[in-house]
Amino acid sequence: MSGQDNANGPRAPKPYNPLEKRRLAESIVRELLARPAEPLPPPGLFVGAGIYVIYYTGAHLLYKPLAALNNTEPTHPIYVGQAAGPGARKGGFAEGTKQPALFNRLSQHSGSLRQATNLDIDDFRCRYLVVDDIWIGLAESLLIERYRPLWNVVVDGFGNHDPGSGRHQGKRPNWDTLHPGRAWAGRLQPSTLSLVAIEQRSGPTC
Repeated sequence: MSGQDNANGPRAPKPYNPLEKRRLAESIVRELLARPAEPLPPPGLFVGAGIYVIYYTGAHLLYKPLAALNNTEPTHPIYVGQAAGPGARKGGFAEGTKQPALFNRLSQHSGSLRQATNLDIDDFRCRYLVVDDIWIGLAESLLIERYRPLWNVVVDGFGNHDPGSGRHQGKRPNWDTLHPGRAWAGRLQPSTLSLVAIEQRSGPTC
């Protein structure tokens, strides 16, 4: 050897760790995206918790650029979400929920889309994956980071529920201002943003 040791010492490559959080999340996301896109809601009842992505393929002017990316094969979600099993936040190592948590969540979204006066449920597709509760948040975070879905990061409120009787003093979600129709949202106070302002926010992101 003719040279001297590097003045800064030997290189120290980072050891490969197959259990890094990001690699675990990527493996779950890869499995999810390998699933075939299905109608919303899925045609058959199933049990389990998990993650999902929803795609738009219709003609709404705000979403035309996004829909164009999904016309051949859905690849760019408009919304990413998750459904944990009952009691998931209380901890424990149970085998997994036997309740249709994920199916129910997708069905709730279908109801919201059907109620919207300017959307068509037939313009939506979904992919979903039943996952143990401990992996759900990890995969959802990576999906949102990767795709920045419009209804997650720009237009809030698609996944909201009816706040219940006597709790309608809150502001109407921006999603419901863009897509009116959900009866409970109509009872809320107007959004702090105008329809035009929300549309302006939404357009460039698509």
